[in-house]
Amino acid sequence: MSSIAIPRVSFKAQMLKVREDAIIEAVNRLLAEKGFDAMTVDEVAANVGIAKASLYKHFPSKEHLAAAAMVRVMRQAQDFCAALALDASPLEKLRAATRWTMGLKLAGQMPSLPSQNSTLRATLIANRDYMDGLIEVSDLLGGWIEAAQADGSISPKLPAIAVLYTLYARACDPVLEFLMMNGQYNNDEIVELVLSTCFDGLNTR
Repeated sequence: MSSIAIPRVSFKAQMLKVREDAIIEAVNRLLAEKGFDAMTVDEVAANVGIAKASLYKHFPSKEHLAAAAMVRVMRQAQDFCAALALDASPLEKLRAATRWTMGLKLAGQMPSLPSQNSTLRATLIANRDYMDGLIEVSDLLGGWIEAAQADGSISPKLPAIAVLYTLYARACDPVLEFLMMNGQYNNDEIVELVLSTCFDGLNTR
C-alpha cells in the first residue's frame, strides 16, 4: 500500500504565514479598539514590528487589512455554528450564536467597521472568502430563525431578515460597552442581560 505524500511547506512560506497571522491579529485588535476610520496602516506595522513596506507585501491597502480580519471572524463563526449540538432547538442555537458574538465583542476581539464606506464595502464584496462565509452563516441563521418562527419561539409576524439583522447588530451593540463601563456586572452577566432584552423583550411576563 503506497503512502500519500504530504507536500512540504518551505521555511520561507511558513515564516510568511506566521507574519500574516500576526498582521491579522494586530488588525483585529486595533479595529476592535479604535474602529476602521481611526486605525492606520502605520499603527498596524508598528504593532507587528515590521516596516510598512513589508506589510504591503501581504495586504495592498487598509481595506484589505480589514477584510482579512473579517474573514478570520467569519471563519470562527462558521466553526462555532458547526460545533453546536445537533439536538439543540433552533432558538437555543440562535441564542448560543448571539451569546458567542457578544462575548467576542466584550473580549475586544470583534472588528468595528463603519456602516458606510464605499471602498471598504467594495473590498469586502470582492473578497470571496468573506462573502462565502457571510452567505453560509446568514443562510444557517436564517434557517434557524424560520424554524423558530414555525415552532412559535420567535414571533412569525417579524420578517426573518429583520430578526437576522437584529442578531447581527449585537456584534456592535454599544449597550455592551456601556454596561461594562458601568462596572456593576461582569462580562457573562452583561451578555445574559442583553440576550434577555434581545430575545425576551422588555414587556413584563
